[in-house]
Amino acid sequence: MPSQRAGRDLRQPNGYRAFIPAPLPPDPPIRLEGELLALLSEADRALGRLDGSVLTLPNPDHFVLMYVRKEAVLSSQIEGTQSSLQDLLAAEAKLSGTESAPSDVGEVINYVGAMRQGLQRLAELPVSVRLIKEIHERLLRGERGGRLESGELRRSQNWIGPGGAHLSEATFVPPPPDVVPEALGAMERFLHQDDQVPLLIKIGLVHAQFETIHPFLDGNGRVGRLLITFLLTERGVLHQPVLYLSHFFKAHRQEYYEQLQAVRDQGAWEEWLAFFLRGVTVVSREAAETARRILQLREEHRALITSHLGRGAGGGHKVLESLYDRPIVSVHDVQRITGTTYPSANVLVDRLVREGILVEITGHARNRRFRYDAYVRLFTDEPVDASPPRG
Repeated sequence: MPSQRAGRDLRQPNGYRAFIPAPLPPDPPIRLEGELLALLSEADRALGRLDGSVLTLPNPDHFVLMYVRKEAVLSSQIEGTQSSLQDLLAAEAKLSGTESAPSDVGEVINYVGAMRQGLQRLAELPVSVRLIKEIHERLLRGERGGRLESGELRRSQNWIGPGGAHLSEATFVPPPPDVVPEALGAMERFLHQDDQVPLLIKIGLVHAQFETIHPFLDGNGRVGRLLITFLLTERGVLHQPVLYLSHFFKAHRQEYYEQLQAVRDQGAWEEWLAFFLRGVTVVSREAAETARRILQLREEHRALITSHLGRGAGGGHKVLESLYDRPIVSVHDVQRITGTTYPSANVLVDRLVREGILVEITGHARNRRFRYDAYVRLFTDEPVDASPPRG
């Protein structure tokens, strides 16, 4: 008989079977001992080092958007989008020729918008069903799936399975729609109840529970991964949203889905949590290394501008700082940033190109755009470690 620790598979009046999740925390309780306890301790330390690394950056707010963009790209790719970080940056900069970019880049832009909106709302609204619905509406606004009850809990049965599979062929059938509001309400109560469940364990439990409830007709995976970031920042574990955990889930996509399904089928909460905590550790280390390399790159380029640009160094430093937030600029952008004339901004851009800080990316004589390539590469190069640490 399958375990009922995570819930029960029940036949519905229409004849199909759907999974009814048990409320959190699991019963019997999580066995927080041995390897799982060691993984929790390691993940806590890695997150602490990451938070400290980001706080060493001179203006963390300038750098956070690239971490958010990377998470947006990776989380969306898990759901089948083709857009890359370069596509996203080009679309944000409104580059001519972006009509050849993947048509789904708008979904990634929406993810960035949903992340930023959610983080702003946390100042006045806790992580809750209300916030989840707001974020879902922002995520699907005007894009694929936007017509599917955007911002509203589903009113029909959904299911997970191979493309084109019918309900009877589904790999997993979430709870029927009449069960969803109470299941989400129970999850919210667990989130905010005063208990002794360690925060990372609680976040791992909630992510799996949300994916099991699958409360929307589209966007459940992306909203579920956004919840991880919102909870880490709401509880003060991270002062900035710099943990792109979707990188780990994408690198181990099949295991990610299998671990979630094993929770439902076998009540394998400990195995899922071990996988989740390994991901937190791996990605925290990688993001901390990225922060270190950002700081090193900034110091190198500040020194280069000071020593090589002479009287243009002041403007060069202003442009450099702006590039950490928007790594693609035009001459008009540089004119606005420096408050100079267009010819002076053009001269400054040319000098930054000669020094290797900017790279012209359009090949045009007019309406040129320039990218801070060295910085972008920090977020697009191969990861420091994509394999889960074991033992």
